[in-house]
Amino acid sequence: MYKYCFAALAVVFFFAACQTVKPVVSKEEWEPLFNKKDLTGWDIKIAGHDLNENFNNNIYVKDSMIVVDYSKWEKFTKEFGHVYYKTPFSYYKIRVEYQFYGKQLTGGPSYAYLNSGVMLHSQSAASVGKEQTFPVSLELQLLANDSATKVHTGNLCTPGTMVSINGKPDNAHCIDSNSPYYDEDAWVTAEADVYGDSVIHHIINGDTVLTYEKPVIAGDFVNSAFNFTFGGFGADSAQWIQKKGMPLSSGYIALQAESHPIMFRKVELLNLEGCMDKNALNYKSYYIKADKSKCRYK
Repeated sequence: MYKYCFAALAVVFFFAACQTVKPVVSKEEWEPLFNKKDLTGWDIKIAGHDLNENFNNNIYVKDSMIVVDYSKWEKFTKEFGHVYYKTPFSYYKIRVEYQFYGKQLTGGPSYAYLNSGVMLHSQSAASVGKEQTFPVSLELQLLANDSATKVHTGNLCTPGTMVSINGKPDNAHCIDSNSPYYDEDAWVTAEADVYGDSVIHHIINGDTVLTYEKPVIAGDFVNSAFNFTFGGFGADSAQWIQKKGMPLSSGYIALQAESHPIMFRKVELLNLEGCMDKNALNYKSYYIKADKSKCRYK
């Protein structure tokens, strides 16, 4: 009789084990950062011009794309521009689809040929000096190739910042990725997975091409040959120099206008910071940094 009882119990435990509840995996809710109609929610800052002075209609939305256009310009004279999203983030994924078009504007520097970027952990548009050419940030560099050039895309450039590679500080201003080569007429998907001041991955068309960690404010333009004044950082450079060595854990996202026309047909973000209480209505399993203030229960 006892052996039958044990057998019955074994069957019960077997079925109980099979019916173990699987963890809920939330569907990723990517948020488009522009409305496909205009630049509501974005700020424009072009070097030499006031905040939101869109000099020569440099940046606008057309055909549901953010367009960097130089058709109304005669010559480029260091008017490096950026368009900044209104909200700062710390833990997030940012994804853009970009394509270069047309010709580089006369006067644009040679290094800016088929060159643009997405600025990560950037200072705000409002804090950028009037003559400042680049914001303190980490640049996900976007490049393309013509018949004569072979360059990787998804590189890192570090205006006013520094990172570590494989645990060692690297003071190079630009760090090359291992991406494939892409022609200038190709649509390319570039993504950055950003985890505060710990680790950041650059991803091109689904492949991780560069990883770095521990971003900090450098206190200068990478090294003594390129200080804040030389780098065009403006009169507010003193405050950044005072922050030298401090972790760069959050900031704004900006798209670059660097003298070569470019189009962005997608700019979307997945916020990785939010409510991590499983009892809350807005819990997401993919959040990796908790913010209890965002939890909703009814």
